[in-house]
Amino acid sequence: MARALDVINTWAAAKSAGRLKAARKKYTNPALLILDELGDLPMDKTGADLLCQVLSLRYEQGALIMTANRACKEWPVIFNHDSTLTSAVLDRLLPHADTLIIAGKSFRMKDQLEH
Repeated sequence: MARALDVINTWAAAKSAGRLKAARKKYTNPALLILDELGDLPMDKTGADLLCQVLSLRYEQGALIMTANRACKEWPVIFNHDSTLTSAVLDRLLPHADTLIIAGKSFRMKDQLEH
């Protein structure tokens, strides 16, 4: 499991160091990749492009679980307001996806909300 922002930061650092090819294996080889917290923090154009590369390389290669705090129709905001890039990402995800929408109070905040 990795936070989406950690994946972006890992790939950006590897790209700067000329080690992107080696870094790809960490996120493209596992049978299951869990990307958590997509959209919790904004990403710039480079980050959006790098995350799109991860998802493109994993396309039909292994299982993927993603958590996001926004509905798919709001994903252009996550991907630096790039509708074309967002469409490419969703095109790779949605044909094989089961989408779950969880509504209600935050589980992490349940103790604070009860007081």
